[in-house]
Amino acid sequence: MKLEEAFKPKVALPVLTAITLILRLIPLRHKYILGYDPYFHLAYIEEALKAGDWFNFLTIAGGPWGRQINNAHPLGLWMTPAYVYKVLKVFGVSLYNAFRITPVIFGVLTVVFLYLALLKLYDEKKAFFASLFLAISFGHVFRSMANYYRGDNYMLFWYSVALLGVALAISMKDKLGNLRFALYLVPAFASGFASIFWQAYYPIFIFLLANAVFLAVGAFILDKKENLLDALALVLSTVLGAFMANSLGGKFGYGMLGYDQLGKRVAEKLMLEFGTIKDAYLLVHVKYLVPLGLAFIILIFILGKFIKDRKARAGVLIGLAVLGVFVLFHRFEALKELSTGFGIFIEAPIQETQPSSFSDLWKAFSISLFLAPLFFLRFDPNRVNMSDFLILGLIFPSIYMIKTWTRFLFIGSAAIALMAGIGVVELYETLNRLDGRKVSAVGIGLLVLLPMVNGGFSIKETYSLRPYANEHWEEALTWLRENSNQNDVVLTWWDYGHFVTYYARRSPIAQGSPNTGVALYYLDKLDENWAMSLGVDYVVVSYYDFLKFGAIVDTAKMHPKYNITEKYGLIVLPLTSKIGALVFQRGDYKIIAKPGERWNVIVNLNGQVISPKELYVEYQGRVMKPGLSASNTNTYLYINLDYKYAIFMNEEAFNTTLVRLFINANEPYELVYSDRGMIKILRLKHPNVRVEKENEKVILHFENATGTGLGIWGFLDNGTKVFEKWYEVKGKEEFELPEEVNGTVIRYAYAVGKKIVDRGIFRRD
Repeated sequence: MKLEEAFKPKVALPVLTAITLILRLIPLRHKYILGYDPYFHLAYIEEALKAGDWFNFLTIAGGPWGRQINNAHPLGLWMTPAYVYKVLKVFGVSLYNAFRITPVIFGVLTVVFLYLALLKLYDEKKAFFASLFLAISFGHVFRSMANYYRGDNYMLFWYSVALLGVALAISMKDKLGNLRFALYLVPAFASGFASIFWQAYYPIFIFLLANAVFLAVGAFILDKKENLLDALALVLSTVLGAFMANSLGGKFGYGMLGYDQLGKRVAEKLMLEFGTIKDAYLLVHVKYLVPLGLAFIILIFILGKFIKDRKARAGVLIGLAVLGVFVLFHRFEALKELSTGFGIFIEAPIQETQPSSFSDLWKAFSISLFLAPLFFLRFDPNRVNMSDFLILGLIFPSIYMIKTWTRFLFIGSAAIALMAGIGVVELYETLNRLDGRKVSAVGIGLLVLLPMVNGGFSIKETYSLRPYANEHWEEALTWLRENSNQNDVVLTWWDYGHFVTYYARRSPIAQGSPNTGVALYYLDKLDENWAMSLGVDYVVVSYYDFLKFGAIVDTAKMHPKYNITEKYGLIVLPLTSKIGALVFQRGDYKIIAKPGERWNVIVNLNGQVISPKELYVEYQGRVMKPGLSASNTNTYLYINLDYKYAIFMNEEAFNTTLVRLFINANEPYELVYSDRGMIKILRLKHPNVRVEKENEKVILHFENATGTGLGIWGFLDNGTKVFEKWYEVKGKEEFELPEEVNGTVIRYAYAVGKKIVDRGIFRRD
C-alpha cells in the first residue's frame, strides 16, 4: 500500500476509531469507577430506574435537606447512560458496565465527527493527523475514557457535530449554492441539544460565535466576500440554538446559569432581567454577543469596499478587536470575573478551578504542546485559507480556557490536537519542498515518530490512573447501608460523600464541594451539638482523611467567622522496614520504633532526633497505648500494624476530633464499624428519629425520647414547599405522620425546647 493510500477515509477512519477505542478502554480493567462524581450520577440513575421515573428530589444526597436534581445538571446527563443500558442489556450488559462505557462511545464519536469535518476543511492527511492527535491526547482521554463519567464529554461531542455542519456548508458552496445555508441548522441544533447534557455547556456557543467572527476576519483579509454570508448564517444559527436551549431547559433543567440556579446572581451582576430567556448566559448571548458579532461582520463588509490592502485590513482588525473588548468589558464589568466563574469557585480550594501549571499542560498534551505553534505555518500568505481562520475560533477561546482552569484542559484538547496535527503535516510538507531524500525521510519519520511519542505518554498516564474507591470503602459503606435507618444522615469528608450516596444509600452532609463546617468539625472547632443540629447519626473517619489533612485545614481557614491560628502538623509515613525494628519513612521524616515492655521510639527530623509524648498502636482491631522508654516533646505517634503505616503529629493535630475519633473515641460516640485501620464508622448517640413505614402509615420512632417538639415540612417533588407545622411530642416514643401532612418529600426536625437535636429527610412513597 502506498503512503497516500493509508490516508484514504476507508483506511484512516477505521484506524482512528480503533486507536481511540483501545486507549479509552484501558481503565475498564479496574473494578471501581474513577473519581468521585460518577458515583453520585450512577446512584441517581439506579434509583430513578428503580422508581420508573426521573424524579427530582433525591433524599440520599445533600443531608439533611436532600438535593434537587434540577439544581445540578440537565436530565440528559443521567438519561443517556440509562438509554445506552436499555439498548445493550439485550446483550447481557449490566447498568454498571453500560454506565462505565458510555463516555467511550461519545469520545469515539467526537473523534469521528471531527475527522469528517476536517476532511471537508483540509486534505486527507491533515484531517487524519489532527484527529489522531485528539485520539491519543490524554487531555481528551481523561474525560472520555471508560470508568470516568463527566458532562463536558457531551459538549465537545456536540461541537464536533456542529463543526461538521459548518464544514459541509462552506465546502459545498459550489454544489449547493444558497441551499448550503440550510446546513447551518446543524450547528443550531447541536448547540441547542448540548444544553441537555451538561450544566456548563456554554462554551459551544462561544466557539461557534468565535468561528463566525474569525470566518468573517478571513473573508475580509482574503477578500472572500461570499464567506461573509456564511459568517452571518453561523451567528444567526447560534440564536436559534440559544432559543432551543432555553426551551429544552424548561423540560430537562437549565444549565448552571439558569434563573433557578446561579443565573440569578450572575444576572444581577450583569444588570440583566429574565423574561422569555431564563438563562443568564443565553440572555447575554442573544442580547449582546450576537448583535456585536453581527455589527462586526456588517462593519468589515462596509470597510472592505474602501480598504483593499491586506496589511491595512489587518491593522483595522486589530483596532476593532481592541475596541470590541473594551466596549464589552466596559458595558459588563462583571465579565472580568468570568475566569472565576463569576466568583462561584473562588472561595473553594478545588484543584479543577486552579490555573493550569506547566505540569498540568504536559500531562494533558505531552509533546503536542510544543507542536501546536506549527499550525501557524499555515498563515503563509500563499497557503492560508478560510478553513484556517474558521479554526481560530476554536483555538483562541480554548487557549484562554486552558490557561484559566485545569478543568478546561479537556475542552481545549480539540484545539491543541488540531494545531499539532495540522502543524506536523505543514512541517512535513515544508521539508518535502526542500531538495534531498534525507530531508524527505526526516519528514516521514516525524509523521510516524511524533504521534508514537505522544501516544506513549498518553498510554502511560492512562494506565497509571487508579480509582479512589476500593474494597475498604465498599465494605464499610455497604455495612452502613445494612445496619442503619433509611433516614440516617452521615458525616464524612466531602470527597467521599458520593461514595456514601452510592454504597450506603444514605444522605451525607458534604459531597461534591468543600464544606467548611465539616472541616471545622474535624478540627474540633465545632462540636457534637453542631453535628446533632444537622441530624448526623454516623461519622466516618478514615486513613484517607489523614492524607488530606492539609486540605481539611485549608478548607477550615476559608470560613470567615473562625480564625484558625493553630499550627497543625501531621504526616503519614509508610512502613519501609521491619528488620530489627519498625522503620517508617517519608521524605526527611524517619521513625524507628522498637517494641518491648516499654517501646523505644526515635523520630529523626532531618537530623534532629526527638521522642514522642504518647504512642498508640493498633493491631487486629485493638488500640493499645504502650509505655515509652523516653519522651522529650509534645508530639504523638499512632502506628497501625495491620496496614503498616504510622501517623506522626503535633499536639494541635492530636487534639482534633478527627484524630480522637480514629484512635480513641469516647462518649457520645460509639465505634460500630472498623476494618482495623482504614475506615471507621462511629455512631453519634443523641435523641434520634427512626422512620419506619408500616403498611400505608409512616411512623417516626424516637430513640432516647427526650424531645419536646417535632417540625414537619412537606415538599412536592419539584421542590415546592406545601406544608409546615410543629407538633408537641413531649414524652412520646413514636409519632404517626398525620394525614394532614402534604408532600412527597418530608423533612423533619426533632427539638428539645429550642435546640435542634436531630434532622432528616425521607420520601413517603
